[in-house]
Amino acid sequence: MGEHIAASLNRMTLPTGQGKTWTAHRVASVRMVNDIRAYRSAHQDGEWLTMSEAAAKLGVTNHCIRRLIKAGLLPAEQVVARAPYQIRADDLLDQRVIEAAARTARPCRIDGGNQVPMFSST
Repeated sequence: MGEHIAASLNRMTLPTGQGKTWTAHRVASVRMVNDIRAYRSAHQDGEWLTMSEAAAKLGVTNHCIRRLIKAGLLPAEQVVARAPYQIRADDLLDQRVIEAAARTARPCRIDGGNQVPMFSST
């Protein structure tokens, strides 16, 4: 995870206190010194999931998970605004969440049998 944070900090052109670029080791060192823990779903203990992990478990997209969170059906936490969502694995077992995920809108597929082609075949 440190390499992802380092890459993000470097993309934002934010140097270290000594004016150097970030590395995974430097990120880990700063986190250790300042007692900054990883967000819970990064611990991979199965209790907390990322949005992608939750989507995979329910067989839906990340967009569907976001809608469930926004609707208040799926509880989720963020360490700070715009941080990744942390979703408790047990919350995916709630019947309301399962039903809402099952009835998500699917792409419209209209039978085009009676449709006139836009371009004539050449």
